[in-house]
Amino acid sequence: MKFYGEGIPGVDLAELSGRLLVIEGADGSGRSTQIDLLKDYLENTGHAVTNVGLVRSTLVSKELNEAKLGNVLSEVTRSLFYATDFADQLENIIIPSLRAGFIVLADRYIYTLMAREIVRGAVREWVRSLYSIALVPHLVIYLKVSPGQLVERNLRKNATLEYWESGRDLGISRDIFDSFVHYQRLIQREFSLMQDEYGFHLVNGNRSIRAVSRDICAKVEESLGV
Repeated sequence: MKFYGEGIPGVDLAELSGRLLVIEGADGSGRSTQIDLLKDYLENTGHAVTNVGLVRSTLVSKELNEAKLGNVLSEVTRSLFYATDFADQLENIIIPSLRAGFIVLADRYIYTLMAREIVRGAVREWVRSLYSIALVPHLVIYLKVSPGQLVERNLRKNATLEYWESGRDLGISRDIFDSFVHYQRLIQREFSLMQDEYGFHLVNGNRSIRAVSRDICAKVEESLGV
């Protein structure tokens, strides 16, 4: 394994015998369902699995969620909040799990965090440096779903569209549906720009749960050398 940048001091990469697998995708892409299915598959085939994701750090996740409710986070504060959440999980969950030989299954990773910040006007070089501590995953799968499908799925699930996932803070449109679609297109464009550089495996998430799961399991088996 290796870090994207200098990484965390004192970590012997040769000791990290586990695997880091990442599933990326917007809210409504079916990401959580696919992660649950993949976790069951991996555990049933004898692998020990640890789950991580955005805003799950015991250090700052509660405070970050509370701050998001007010819809008043400044750009830099929001960026540093998310980076702290990630760094805490990296140091205290991801690296120890990899050292123990576990498969770490990440429900989104630094790519979503970077895309969100860049869309909101952050300087690319600054965002990249912020997450240079991250480990390079063994596999990144990006579930791409059309914005129209994302609207339908989010409304079925929550009966509303989330403030930040709709890009309402950007002032794109006074209509929440237009804002959501436009924002998701901006995020997808960033993922397209990152795809070659970071080696994403694109999976069409517009299809049935079973079809998507088959593709993901095939990619994972290939990555694990099964």
